[in-house]
Amino acid sequence: MVGTERENGGTGMRLDGSVVVVTGAGNGIGAAMSREFAARGAHVVVNDIDGHAAESVAAGIGGTAAAGDAASDAGARELVSGALGEHGRIDLFCANAGTATAGGPEAPDEDWDHAWQLNVMAHVRAARAVLPHWLETGGGHFLATVSAAGLLTMLGAAPYSVTKHAAIGFAEWLAVTYADRGVTAQALCPQGVRTGMLAGSGETGQRLLAEDALEPERVAEVVADSLGGDFLVLPHPEVADRYARRAADPDRWLAGMSSLRRQVEQHG
Repeated sequence: MVGTERENGGTGMRLDGSVVVVTGAGNGIGAAMSREFAARGAHVVVNDIDGHAAESVAAGIGGTAAAGDAASDAGARELVSGALGEHGRIDLFCANAGTATAGGPEAPDEDWDHAWQLNVMAHVRAARAVLPHWLETGGGHFLATVSAAGLLTMLGAAPYSVTKHAAIGFAEWLAVTYADRGVTAQALCPQGVRTGMLAGSGETGQRLLAEDALEPERVAEVVADSLGGDFLVLPHPEVADRYARRAADPDRWLAGMSSLRRQVEQHG
């Protein structure tokens, strides 16, 4: 990893001169992180399944476009090998690609599988591809874009909530397992962010998240300032209090969420 000290003081990851891979970077949070990292001196490999979107973002920041499906095993390996072939190292891998899938048990298996592949297995496959490089060279940094839904839940979206919980679990496992070998892991858990995903979240998502939603550029700033710090990166600080209340008194928290669900349904 390049540097162990932030430019603004304190310990953490210094982005200047680093090589960063961002998946799902053609738009939204991924594009904003790519621009923010580049502005702080990183060379960014911009990955997206939409090649034109990846090329557009990369061209604007002097980065490298890498079109491909990072959720697949072959795609993850190709992305990592390509970045290593061009730059010789990867300091930070941002597993950012994800999908918001609504519904409950009645949602078709195809929807559940899509959420699982993109929200969970894409992280697993990224780690599988990049860990050998980090273990050989002495370290690296893994950032998983999860969601506040991974710490709490998202009403009306069981596949999304369940897979985001799993993504948190995997990021925790990485952090615990490789901390002594120079590999660090963090989980980015924003609440509402003004992206296409929020726009497509339907009336429930708008009611719950739109009022306090942040611009993706603000989320990217928080991420850049938080690299190498606390495991949970929380652009909405209030999520920490809700997570603590959930852990301290699960029954009370569940009752409160049920009440919120009824209010949303009544106004639906």
